[in-house]
Amino acid sequence: MGKYEALAKKIVENVGGKENVGDLTHCVTRLRFKLHDESKANDEAIKQMDDVVTLMKSGGQYQVVIGNHVPEVYEDVCALIGTLNPADAPKQKQSFGNMVVDFISAMMGPVLAVLIGSGMIKGILALCAFTGIISMESGLYTLLNATGDAMFYFFPVFLGYTSAKKLKIDPFVGAVIGALLMYPSLQGTDLDILGHTINVSYSSTVMPVVFTTIFASLIYKPLMKIIPDVVKTFMVPMLTIVIAAPLGFVLIGPAMNALSNLLVGGVMAVYSFSPILAGFLMGSLWQVIVVFGLHMGFVAVGIVQLASGQATPIFALATGAGYAQTAVVMAIWMKTKNKKLKDLALPAWISGWFGVTEPAIYGVTLPRIKYFVAACIFAGFAGSFMGMQGMLVHQMAGLGIFGIPGYFNEAMPVSTTLINFAIALAISMIPTFLFTYFTYQDEAETVENTEAARTSLTDTVVAPIRGKVMPLSSIKDEAFSLGTLGKGIVILPEEGKVYSPVDGVVTMVFPSLHAVGITADNGLQILIHVGMDTVQLDGEGFTAHVVKDQKVTKGQLLLDFDIDLITSRGYSVETPVVITNSHDILDVIETNNQQVAVADDLLTAVF
Repeated sequence: MGKYEALAKKIVENVGGKENVGDLTHCVTRLRFKLHDESKANDEAIKQMDDVVTLMKSGGQYQVVIGNHVPEVYEDVCALIGTLNPADAPKQKQSFGNMVVDFISAMMGPVLAVLIGSGMIKGILALCAFTGIISMESGLYTLLNATGDAMFYFFPVFLGYTSAKKLKIDPFVGAVIGALLMYPSLQGTDLDILGHTINVSYSSTVMPVVFTTIFASLIYKPLMKIIPDVVKTFMVPMLTIVIAAPLGFVLIGPAMNALSNLLVGGVMAVYSFSPILAGFLMGSLWQVIVVFGLHMGFVAVGIVQLASGQATPIFALATGAGYAQTAVVMAIWMKTKNKKLKDLALPAWISGWFGVTEPAIYGVTLPRIKYFVAACIFAGFAGSFMGMQGMLVHQMAGLGIFGIPGYFNEAMPVSTTLINFAIALAISMIPTFLFTYFTYQDEAETVENTEAARTSLTDTVVAPIRGKVMPLSSIKDEAFSLGTLGKGIVILPEEGKVYSPVDGVVTMVFPSLHAVGITADNGLQILIHVGMDTVQLDGEGFTAHVVKDQKVTKGQLLLDFDIDLITSRGYSVETPVVITNSHDILDVIETNNQQVAVADDLLTAVF
């Protein structure tokens, strides 16, 4: 056990014990659990741990965000839970999008750190060559270049291994498939296969080995069931490899190379249409994508480009995103008199310089949403500048400031690269820092205390549903639990009826009928969202009794919903009731009652 033994024990205990862990991997900042039963995990206890940044649930994974020391924590957790059998990992119902994100994370996560390290070798070597420290004609340059390039050249072998492991087949079967695709005498050579000439190359590719390994898993798993145990150990790998590898080389690989070229072409088409617009979108939305755990899809596309020898705009356009969030935290750290917040902000902005922004986002900026948004906007302007200047990443490099070597290439002088990078940082950081520094106030200075707030002008939102009351932070949807959509509360319904909590006007009834928005006569904007992911029912089990722009009174029936039908389809009926414009008022005070009836006081808005 290492120095994080105590933390590892707490994590294992609060995810439901080692018996509840079906699978465990990690990426750059997160432990990614697959739990047999997520209800056994103590979400709040995990979030409150000093060395845990936050908890995320995305892509069917229970993600404990640790920070840049996650590999050490991972080792200590693995020492506690022992060897896991991938076949025992829980089979969860996932959308296709979640399945893709989950697969990409599992495939890329284990190799990402070494990939970054190899890219840094290439970037630093390029800088040494440009400055004349090492001659490109020297044997030393050739050796070091091969050292940095080896991971990229033989990438199919590594991805074959990680893909097979994710697919729950022998990972060395995937590695052999990757090795066959990379076999030197087969690269770029005319091969007469049953009267057809095949000439392909798979060095530094991604998709051919991944899809060939997926095809191999369709062979491997049935064979495991029908081949006798006495010969299964060698017969199953032999038959899988002899069928899948040649077909992958001849049929699947060329098709996936074409698809890969199409995918990369699509990205570059958007970039070519308007680098400035593409830069603003990528820069401003990158941290939002990170919050929802979807960034690995974009990372994978960037890696596909780099592995194939092409420069990518993806990482360049998102350059300002992390630095803008870091600038917010630096300003808050300097301005706040709250000791706990200052202690949280210091390591958050330091790690932000090195590309690890989760502590900054989850600990500081997201709970203060206007600063998170401001950082995203100025990061967009930085992305537009990078697009306008034609800045591209030419090799994988480190995170944060360690990513600078990734930009070095003969196409642009080092001095120009460094100047452009510095300007992008200034665009993203300076206005963000100044905006935060001159507008931020500690909450204690805005509202002196809760009792004083209670004596201000107040109004009450009553319970629209009968049921059990829970804190908003307990719900699994991060958009609600982090308060991104506003302050409020959650009701676990005991009756399938929703009544108006205020006098006002219906401003929205979702087409799927699972949610309704009301603007109260006093200006409060209230969202009642019945269940989690119930939008996928497309209105089944719901009946609306009101329409948009209809005037309603407190206690008027808005919706009916079938609790049994919703839960039988695997969806939760936990219903958030939030004041979406709560940032415009002083405070929202939740009821202390654990149970409410319709028309009981639920939320008190302080104006």
